[in-house]
Amino acid sequence: MSRRDGALGELLTADAGGPPRADARRNVERLVEAARAAVAEVGVEVTAHEIARRAGVGIGTFYRRLASREALLEAVLNEVLGEAAGVGRRALDDPDPWRSFETFAAAYARLRAESCGIREAVGGACGSGLDAILGELQGLIQRLVERAQAAGVMRADLAWQDVPFLLAAVATGERTLRLRAGGEQWERNLRVVLDGLRAPASGPVPGEPPAAD
Repeated sequence: MSRRDGALGELLTADAGGPPRADARRNVERLVEAARAAVAEVGVEVTAHEIARRAGVGIGTFYRRLASREALLEAVLNEVLGEAAGVGRRALDDPDPWRSFETFAAAYARLRAESCGIREAVGGACGSGLDAILGELQGLIQRLVERAQAAGVMRADLAWQDVPFLLAAVATGERTLRLRAGGEQWERNLRVVLDGLRAPASGPVPGEPPAAD
């Protein structure tokens, strides 16, 4: 997805005042980039003032160009999650079912590990504006999992609904029991999770799979 077709395009289209001037467009571009970074570092509670500060524009410019902080964050989160969905769609073109699942799993786990806001958003911290992209991600995970299971390369006693929780567990906190995680901790965790997903299974999975809210 290009920047023009992503958050920037959505925000410019939402501006009913006609085509923006070049300087106005640049300001929106800067606000989108600043919001992406701020959401990753701070989370979805980041303020409009903080985004404007990072973008190098005044708060007046922020509200002249954008309907609201929420509209900006929704567009940015849809864009970032859409990039993850793009990885999933391309992965389905890979003829190797396990490699295609692993490709998506690594991209999704990295995104969760590196963005506080994405962890909050997929955990339900945002409103219905993300419903479509979250539904698409669910569908992609289901297809990737069921494809790998049909090929006999992923354990068959697993429900696809288990996988989002397993990938969520890969992104841990930075500290526990007076230990500090290294920069590659999420990658180490992911390798263990992926090894546990491969067929054959060492034993049955207990309990019931996750259900929809």
